[in-house]
Amino acid sequence: MDISVITTRPFPDQKPGTSGLRKRVQQFREAHYLENYIQSIFDACPELLRGELLLGGDGRFHNREAIQIILRMAAANGAQKISVGLGGLLSTPAASHLIRSRGATGALILSASHNPGGPEGDFGIKLNTANGGPATPAVTDAIHARSTQLSHYRIVNGSEHVDIDHLHTRTLAEMQVEVLDPVGPYADAMAALFDFERIGELLRSDFFAMRFDAMHAVTGPYAEEILVKRLGAPPETILRAEPLADFGGRHPDPNLSHTRELREALFGRDAPDFGAASDGDGDRNMILGRHFFVTPSDSLAVMAANAHRIPAFADGLKGVARSMPTSQAVDAVARALGIPCYETPTGWKFFGNLLDDGRIRLCGEESFGTSSDHVREKDGLWAVLFWLDLLAARRQSVEEIVRDHWRQYGRHYYTRHDYEAVDSERAERVMARIRDQLSALPGQSLAGMQVAAADDFAYRDPVDASLTEHQGLRVLFEGGARIVFRLSGTGTEGATLRLYIEQHETRPDHLDADPQVLLRPLIDAAAQLGDIPGLTGRERPDVIT
Repeated sequence: MDISVITTRPFPDQKPGTSGLRKRVQQFREAHYLENYIQSIFDACPELLRGELLLGGDGRFHNREAIQIILRMAAANGAQKISVGLGGLLSTPAASHLIRSRGATGALILSASHNPGGPEGDFGIKLNTANGGPATPAVTDAIHARSTQLSHYRIVNGSEHVDIDHLHTRTLAEMQVEVLDPVGPYADAMAALFDFERIGELLRSDFFAMRFDAMHAVTGPYAEEILVKRLGAPPETILRAEPLADFGGRHPDPNLSHTRELREALFGRDAPDFGAASDGDGDRNMILGRHFFVTPSDSLAVMAANAHRIPAFADGLKGVARSMPTSQAVDAVARALGIPCYETPTGWKFFGNLLDDGRIRLCGEESFGTSSDHVREKDGLWAVLFWLDLLAARRQSVEEIVRDHWRQYGRHYYTRHDYEAVDSERAERVMARIRDQLSALPGQSLAGMQVAAADDFAYRDPVDASLTEHQGLRVLFEGGARIVFRLSGTGTEGATLRLYIEQHETRPDHLDADPQVLLRPLIDAAAQLGDIPGLTGRERPDVIT
């Protein structure tokens, strides 16, 4: 085996965020940048090389080139086996399933999730470890520490190309390479969780129609296999099915702003009964009914309240969890069911200990992510199949199911305002201004409501007792209303300042308001509290969810 040891120098910006390292494509294509980060992973996590390591991504620009480099580096570092998704494709939830079902050491997932693709877009690398979930903070800290000290990396010489477009097994130097089917095993797993017979009857019936927007991202092949081939939905059910390196020139982000065709179909004349979308790497979901949008927080709560109707949850829920910024709608369901509801920081890795310890079976985030204990990732198609199974079981519309839920548990009015690509220093000033006021806020009146408490959210993991601090600034009101401020770690340019507003309403005649109207006093109070216009120069958010 002809190996080169390449002299390099550390890059100062290779600290992973909540879901791995995300940068512009141009930065990953700089000399040594990708190689440095991969070598840092292999050095910090040598156990990855002692068994089967999975590799694949969402098909975005630079994925195929990066796969060839990673294969040569893995071989040079003594890896036993790398299994690559056919065509280089591997959704995040499918990777988690394959890790767990095959006993793999982990997976390198090449994706920047919902961020844009193409030559001018973003690229990312996320490490999932042996439990199937994202690397823990301890692991990512070790990778970052190694990246600051790196002086060389190892790579097999030559430009031998590994065919990743056909199912086969071969060797590269002394390493085994298998190109595997990334879709079939995942589809089999879904068939074991849901009642495919009744879902198929619904999809093939004359009285039901749906649309699924794959956003030219990774879930297109998965949706075609499950919805069309196995469940019998018409082929036109799936929009933008083919994965493209630039996602068709649009953001692969499943929200109303980036799913124009789906939105127009579901809110137009002769709208189908159900609509859904997933993101770049297949872990997020958006759920729509005819002329009706389901917030991710409400979706999680409805799932919890109806889990007993789904075969996978026939024995009930032991507990549920949500990220702190997610609305408290699922908390109300947990109280009614007499089960615990855990509030964690943002980042799916924080659910991992709770899932592994058997404390929860269902979890979700307001950022369009929901899943269960079948994997250790959020799972977009799983959520879509859950809703389809629920619709088939209840024989009601999406809107009827959600409105029934509001009548029983009340409605948690909720909105998220995103100020994107804000100068990082300006965004930090907003957070500092709010943080300085926290101790004085309790007892004050804001937006006509009394402040009960205000804090900088910290989480003590109930399983391993680890402490995670500075996860968002909260202003909590008597009666359950909340304002939450947080800086997001998923962007590649500047900072994204996120403002979350929530208010619970139980009066039957107050369940049909426009959230932006009902929450306006709290929205205005939050903007004033942080002096957002003055400190950021932004009069309005870039995205409202």
